[in-house]
Amino acid sequence: MGDTVLYLLNVSNPDRLSADSGWLFADILAPALVDLGTRVTIGCPVPVSDPRVEHVPMPVVSSKYRVRFTADVAALAALIEHVEPSVVVANQVEHAGAIRAAVLEASSRARVVGYCHYLPFHVDEQGLQPDAAFVDGGLGLAVRMQFFTGLAACDRIMVHSPTAATWVAAGMAVLGVDDLAERIRVVPPPRDPRLVADGPRTPPPLTAGRTVQILYNHRLYEHYGTGRFLELASQLTANPAVRLTVMDLFGDRAGGRRSLDASPERHRAALAEMPGVQVVSDGGDRAFYRELLAGADLALAPFRAGCTWSMSLIDCQAMGVPVLAPRLGWLAGAVEEGLAFDEPHEAVKIAEGLLADPAAWTAASARAAETTRALAPELVAARYLAAFA
Repeated sequence: MGDTVLYLLNVSNPDRLSADSGWLFADILAPALVDLGTRVTIGCPVPVSDPRVEHVPMPVVSSKYRVRFTADVAALAALIEHVEPSVVVANQVEHAGAIRAAVLEASSRARVVGYCHYLPFHVDEQGLQPDAAFVDGGLGLAVRMQFFTGLAACDRIMVHSPTAATWVAAGMAVLGVDDLAERIRVVPPPRDPRLVADGPRTPPPLTAGRTVQILYNHRLYEHYGTGRFLELASQLTANPAVRLTVMDLFGDRAGGRRSLDASPERHRAALAEMPGVQVVSDGGDRAFYRELLAGADLALAPFRAGCTWSMSLIDCQAMGVPVLAPRLGWLAGAVEEGLAFDEPHEAVKIAEGLLADPAAWTAASARAAETTRALAPELVAARYLAAFA
C-alpha cells in the first residue's frame, strides 16, 4: 500500500484556473500519483479534474499576504484526523509550522513536506535580495522569516530546480540554520501532456512578406521585469514582419488585488497600444492555448531575476517552440546558450539569425522539446514520492 497524501493548496484565482500554476501542477501531478498507488486527498478551494483524487473544500484566500500569515490549526487538525494521511504536503510552505502543530494535536505520525512554489527572495552577487512582490508596508523581512519558519517545520523540502535549492540553502546559511539544507530535494513540476508537440515542427518559411509570430505567455507584473520586456517588444516590432502575441493571463482582477499591485493592468494597456502587438486571453481554454503555442515561431522568457522555474516556458519548449531567455536566475540555464541574452538588442539579433536559418531553427526546436522529456507526469510523480523518504 502506498502513501496516503493530504495535499493542501490555496487557489487565489478560482475563476481563472489556467492562470494558477499551483493548481495546474496539482491537476497534472495528482492523477500520476494515484496511478502509482498513492491515495491523494486535495484540500483546496476547487477540485482537480480527475475524480479519483478525493477533494475537501477549503476557503479561498485571495491576498498574497493573508495566505502567508493565516492558518487555522484547529481546522487542520480536524482534517488530518479525518483523512489520516501518512504525508501532508504544504504547498504554501509558510503554513508548515501550523500544519506541524495540527499533526501533533491530531496525534498523527504524518510527515510534513513543503513544496516551495515561490521564493520571496533571490540570490545574486550582492547576496540575498528580497522579492519586490513582497515588500509592501514593510512586510518584506516578515515574509522571508515566515518562509524560513515554515521550512524549519518540514521533514522534507521540495523545490523546483537546482537554482532554487542553491538559493534556499544560501538563505538557511544566512540564518545559521544550514543543517536544514539536507532536507532539500529537487522535484520539478510536470509538463502538461496536453501541450506536447505531436512530432517535429516545420520551420517558418523564408518567403517575402512572411509574418513572424513571437509569443510572450507570462504574467505582466512589474517584478517579472515587464518594463524591460516592453523595451524588447518595441525593438522586435520595429520590424513590420513581426507579430508579437502577449497573453493576458489575469483578465479583470478583483479590486483588492489591483490595489496591492496594479502593474499588470498598466503594462497590459501599454502593450495593447503598441503597433505589431496583440494582447489575447485563452479564457482558460487549453485547446486554444495549444493553438497559440503551435502557431508561434519563437517565444520569450521574462526578465525575472527571481525566477526558479517557469511552467509557461516549459509549455513552449514541450511544443517545440525555441525560447529566448535573459541570463537571470534559473532562466540562464533553462535554454541553450545560443538562445540566452543579456540585453534586449541581443535578443533581437538572436531572433533574426534563427529565423533566417531553417536548419538552425529546426535543430533548436527539437532540442527544446527534448529538454522536457524528463518532465513527463509519471516520471515527476516517481521523483515526488521518492522525495518523501
